[in-house]
This record gives sequence, C-alpha cells and structure tokens, in this order.
Amino acid sequence: MTEKLKILMVSSEMVPYAKEGGLADVVFSLSRELVRQGHDVRVVIPKYLRITAQKHDLTRTLENLDVPMGVIGNMGCAVWEGRTAAPSPIVYFIEHEQFYGREGGLYSNPDGDGHLDNDNRFVFLSRAGIELCKVLGFAPDVFHVHDWHTAAAVIFLDTIYHSDPTVGKSATLLTIHNLQHQGEFYEGLMDVLGIGWEHFNFLGLEKDGNTNLLKGAIYHATLINTVSKSYAREIQTIEFGWELDSVLRERFADLYGILNGVDYEEWNPETDRYIAARYSAESRSGKAVCKIDLQRTFNLSVRDNVPIIGIVTRLVKQKGIDVLAEAIHKLLEYDVQLVILGMGEVWAHFFFGDLPARYPGRFGCFIGYDNALAHKIEAGADFLLMPSMFEPCGLNQLYSLRYGTLPIIRAVGGLNDTVVNLDADTNTGTGFKFYDLTAEALINTVGWALYTYYNQKNVIDGMIARAMAERFTWEVSSKKYVELYKMAIKRRLGEETYLQRFK
Repeated sequence: MTEKLKILMVSSEMVPYAKEGGLADVVFSLSRELVRQGHDVRVVIPKYLRITAQKHDLTRTLENLDVPMGVIGNMGCAVWEGRTAAPSPIVYFIEHEQFYGREGGLYSNPDGDGHLDNDNRFVFLSRAGIELCKVLGFAPDVFHVHDWHTAAAVIFLDTIYHSDPTVGKSATLLTIHNLQHQGEFYEGLMDVLGIGWEHFNFLGLEKDGNTNLLKGAIYHATLINTVSKSYAREIQTIEFGWELDSVLRERFADLYGILNGVDYEEWNPETDRYIAARYSAESRSGKAVCKIDLQRTFNLSVRDNVPIIGIVTRLVKQKGIDVLAEAIHKLLEYDVQLVILGMGEVWAHFFFGDLPARYPGRFGCFIGYDNALAHKIEAGADFLLMPSMFEPCGLNQLYSLRYGTLPIIRAVGGLNDTVVNLDADTNTGTGFKFYDLTAEALINTVGWALYTYYNQKNVIDGMIARAMAERFTWEVSSKKYVELYKMAIKRRLGEETYLQRFK
C-alpha cells in the first residue's frame, strides 16, 4: 500500500488541551507521529470548559452540527478546529455547553464523583465524530477509538452507519487502555443509542442487565488492541479480565498488543528543562547534582551515599498503593530515602501525607501532581517503585530507564514487557521484578535492590548503562499501528476491493 491513510481518532482527552491520564499523551504522540509519516490524521475531542479559543488559537468550523441522540432527539453543537505546531493532526473540538462546559474534572465533578450524565456525554461525542465526517465529506479509512468513552462510535459504525456512503466502508480499531473502566450504564441507554434492542444481549451490549459500551465495542470493532503484549494476554484471564475475559477470548484472534512509546523530546536528561543538571549515559555526573536537588526539594537529609526510591503514581488500588502502605514502615527500616508524588484516594492522602513528620529527613511527599516534580524525581532518584495490581502499559518505568533510575516493579502488563529482571551472573537486566502482590514480596525485592546498590556497585553501573540505552519510540509503535490499520481496512473492504483501492 503506497497511498497514505485517512485516520480519524475519537478520544475523551489529548494533550495539550485536556489530560487526566496517559491516554491524553498517547493520542497526541501517536497522532503526531502518524502525521510525520504522511498520513491524514484528524482527532475529535470535547471542548471542555478549560479549552478556550484564545488560549489554544481555535477557529469555529461549524456553527451547528446536528447529532442524533435516539429517544432524546437531535442535539446541536458547534465545532472548533485547531492544531499544535507542525507536524500535528487537525483537532476538532465538540462544543456543547450542557455536556462539556462545566467545572471539575473531565469525568467527575469538583467533589470527585462521576458526572451523572457521563453516558450521554460520551455517546454524544462518539456520534458527533461520525456526523462531523459526513458534513466535512471526510471518509476515514479507519476510525481509531480509545476506551469506553468513545466505544459507541465503533458500535454505531457497525450498525446504523454500516451502509452510509461516507463512513460505511470505514474500518474500526478499538484501543483498550484500561479494561477496568467499561462504560456500564442503565439498560435504557439503548434507547439513546438508537441501534435497536436486538443488540441488547449477551453477544452484544448487555452485561448484568445493564448496557456496557466497551463490551459492545469489543464485539463490533474490526480489530482490537491493548497497550502492551502482556496486557493483551492478561485481560483474557479471570484475574485481569474484569468479567469481560470470556468476551475477549472469543476475539483473541483479533486482539493485539502494541506498546506505548515515549516522547523523548519531553523526557530526556540531556535536554530536560526541569532538572538541576543535565546528564547523559556517557557523562552521568549531573545525576548526582539532581539527587541533591531532589533531597532539598523534599526536605530530605542531603547525603550522596543513601539510595532514594521515587514513586510517581496515582494513589489508587490499581497502583498497589494499599500494598505499599502495608510495607512502608518495614521499607523505612532500611537505610533508604523515599519520595512520593501523586493523588487519588483520600485515605492515601492522609496516610502518606503524615509520614514526613514521622520520618523526618527520610520520607518526602507531595499530594497532587506537578510535572516539574515528576521530572526531578525521575532524574534525582536511584530507583523507581511501581507495585501495580495491573498495568496496561505504564510510562514512568520507561521514563526512569531513560534517566538511569532503575525500576522496581511488579511483573505485570507493560511493566513486565519493558523491564528486564537483573541476572548478575549473566550481566543482564535493567531492573528488579517481583510477582506476588504482597507486602512481603515488595519488601524483599526492595531489599534485593538496596543490597545490590550497597554491595555491587559494578552491577548497578552496568544496569544503569543498559537502562539508559533503551528506547521505546513512537516511531516504532506507530508503524505497528499502521500495520493494524491496514489489516482492519482489508478485513472491512475485502481482499479485492482493498487491492483496487490501495494498489
């Protein structure tokens, strides 16, 4: 295939406009790399209250886009257009005051509770993306949707738009970034979707008497992928499948794993604008300066001979925070310093927020998220701890490798795929792994890492050199996505039509 592809991504978030998780980074970085390769990429996201025309240099493309919403009736929205510095995709912003012009997070109100109309908000986004293509005359070769928030687009395209002259031939790719969140709502959402109640069954959108958007998309998508090979395997098991494992096993032949890439323009110790001193694999002296800066930033004792373990995470159970809390006092019996940056569950804010007073000079904590602090931790720490319950891909371990900060991880999902366990006998490895999600396993593995730090400096130096040489680029990952797009298009069009269209 020599012709470049036309790709429409529909997402609930994208940097630099709106971000609550890694999804925003993935959509931006992947779409930008695809544009760099010459593909015609457009992205559709909501115009949240925080996204203003003045701040982001947006222009109004459509005054009123008519969006069918089933039993609710048609609803209108304005559409704005913008883009960041080239190379970048065109981004369309769906403006609907009732759905997106509100305070709070993207998915929740200021108190942290999910918006009660999240079902309608994201069904609207999904259908608006399709209707926008029809108005613009843009016929994507593939619709690429992300997680449950835009899963309805896949369902629409395989049902009521299946024979549409503009989008009826479009293939679909569903990327599952986190299977835990599925978009499960009351059964009456079927009337808002308007695709017909015949799809409300165990081989469609029905789950436990509710309408499950992600489940429906898994059945209706041309192809499916997750953000690491290990996670693609794990979600087909009872342990990691969140009650959709049997559905995913049915589609195992169409399920792939593609690891996320890293934006090395942002995460590079040789150019990082946030850190106290820049450094490289060939000249690492700046890392010692960054360590002192990190100790001072978190009011730790300034010592060059004590290892620092950094933790940059959401303070939620998925990230193993409950296990870390169980283990933390034992960990601090070691000669070690710990710093933690994150926010999440309220109990964790109080628990970890109280520890600096209990362990002065040895434990630092910042409740919230601060990008500059995240960079300082990656550069100044000796180890990065990620004790996740599950981890579809993970990004912080990839950042830490680039910064020569050795990961201590639970071997799940993308963590397992990207970190090589230390084998001192064969002089291989870039980190330290444990397998059981228990405080004992965590403590023992941290103990192993600290023993190596204090007693095998040559081993640590070799690990740092190997870690800093690793690269997980979007150039590589995006080419794998293009191969999936081509497979999906061939599946949708059939071999003969595919060859005629892309000779």
